[in-house]
Amino acid sequence: MSTTKKILIADDEPDILEILEFNLTAEGYEVTTAKNGDEAIEKAKKTSPDLIILDIMMPGKTGIEVCNLLRMMPAFKETLIVFLTAMSDEGTEIKGLETGADDYLTKPTSPKVLLSKVNSLFRRLNKEESTVIKVGDIEIDREKYIVTHKGTDIILARKEFELLALLASKPGKVFLRNEILNQIWGTEVIVGDRTIDVHIRKIRQKLEMDCITTVKGVGYKFE
Repeated sequence: MSTTKKILIADDEPDILEILEFNLTAEGYEVTTAKNGDEAIEKAKKTSPDLIILDIMMPGKTGIEVCNLLRMMPAFKETLIVFLTAMSDEGTEIKGLETGADDYLTKPTSPKVLLSKVNSLFRRLNKEESTVIKVGDIEIDREKYIVTHKGTDIILARKEFELLALLASKPGKVFLRNEILNQIWGTEVIVGDRTIDVHIRKIRQKLEMDCITTVKGVGYKFE
């Protein structure tokens, strides 16, 4: 890697910290560890990590509380945050994503799977910094508001374009319905709950492919 990315891992299990630190360091990342939520916040402020991996059930502040507090600080608005937890119930996962986490993984997860996820998140971040998003045969120019599929221009309405660009900016990430409404229509605009469904149906029809998956009860993701 040309620029070393910094990762903070917070978990109250020493064995997990040791394994993750070893594997991420071997991959070329600069790793810092924390044994509880309060220490995680302290070290995040001190090291300014590019990505934070949080357990949920930790002494002191929980991972969800840590994520929520960090997202309220301007310095961590764009920091990648991933939950790695033994809590696999849907309610906790939704709550974790609603606090602003970029992904949610359940234990046990092999170091290889975690490394793959971390590398993927950084690749997506690099793509986001460009005005052009390329995913498979689809190319989205966010500056020119142009979508092409296999070299053919696709005409999308403004909100359809913005919705597609949002979902395609992080392939595989589940965007919550409220998150989509806030980012595309804004908090001051009141739209019906079916608005997203209608726009996604139109996008699928115009692209002539089912690239947007509905995650029942949660939201949508681009694949």
